[in-house]
Amino acid sequence: MSRVFTAALGLCLWSFGALAQEASGLARYEQGGFRDGMFGGTTLELQLSQGVPWRLFTLDDPMRLVLDFREVDWQGAEGAALDASDLIDAVRMGAFRPGWSRLVADLAQPARIDQAGLGIDAVTGRARLTVTLDKTTPEAFAAQAGLPRDPAWDLPTPTARQAAPPPPGAPLVIVLDPGHGGIDPGAERGGISEAALMLQFARELSEVLIRTGNYQVYLTRDRDEFVSLEARVAMAHQAGANLFLSLHADAIEQGVAHGASVYTLAQEASDAASAALAERHDRDDLLAGLDLSGADDRVAQVLMELARLDNGPRSRALAQHLVSGIRNALGHVHKDPLREAGFSVLKAADVPSVLIELGFLSTEQDLKNLQDPIWRAGMAAGVRDGIEAWALEDAALKGLRRQ
Repeated sequence: MSRVFTAALGLCLWSFGALAQEASGLARYEQGGFRDGMFGGTTLELQLSQGVPWRLFTLDDPMRLVLDFREVDWQGAEGAALDASDLIDAVRMGAFRPGWSRLVADLAQPARIDQAGLGIDAVTGRARLTVTLDKTTPEAFAAQAGLPRDPAWDLPTPTARQAAPPPPGAPLVIVLDPGHGGIDPGAERGGISEAALMLQFARELSEVLIRTGNYQVYLTRDRDEFVSLEARVAMAHQAGANLFLSLHADAIEQGVAHGASVYTLAQEASDAASAALAERHDRDDLLAGLDLSGADDRVAQVLMELARLDNGPRSRALAQHLVSGIRNALGHVHKDPLREAGFSVLKAADVPSVLIELGFLSTEQDLKNLQDPIWRAGMAAGVRDGIEAWALEDAALKGLRRQ
């Protein structure tokens, strides 16, 4: 059952309308957070520089409270500082999609929304959002949890379009997918996030590819914003992509790993580390507050079968050429550079797709490399060379593929 806290949304829209002419720019987070009451219950108070439309709901598996805003500048806010409640395990906030901000609170136990409201000071225009939570049963929580469906908030459902083979001499359409973003920073080390590094590299790689004159390049995101896995795949279809490259830089908690590796889609992962990596990347959608309960596993299985039959060999050939290109440009790759795993972002059945792990933020040298513009230029050149070699081979084999 899907339920949005409609009383909160209605109050917000009424209050915001009264000051819409005076407010300008983004609302800024000023202070606040979660705290436990002396006599029970948990309260979230957020002070904002101005009122904004907002909505509030809960999601299950894992249990979390989600607040959407249009929109809030979270600069200066820290998740740990906002979490002073035993009911809350962790708090994340950030850009969610263009024009949207999101706060997600992981719940340590089931809770229900008791009251919620946003008040605006008539003199200063500042807003205070107050939400009170009470404990509830797992059954009651599950019954009320779910992503609300509201045309006033939801984006249109993306429509998939099959990528047509480019006519002879036409540029290949390449979609670069810098992983993570917005509320989902990915791996982090020393204040450096995977999301920021991959966006920087995607922009540089895009320039390298465009300068050849052989490619038309799109990015799934061009700023620090969250894009769901489903939306990334849909963008590849909408762009008529001939290639899809998802860009990441992992971090491991134990052991040492070094160098780039390239992943292709497979139902069974090639090793335990690959399986764990795919699970982490796919779980990011859940942690960012997405409700995946409506996903149809049968459709996913069909897509995977199609990918194996038609584009699986093309994707694997692309991975091999990319590894060769990167090795020739940089002199080294990961000791086991060709891998397989069930990454959801690689499930575009009609588009050859790979996921490139450029390196490991948990390894000192790889972290330095990822921040070095000269090293990144070499990596971009290696990726370019791999694509060029693959494109020549793929065109030569075109007549042998199923139509």
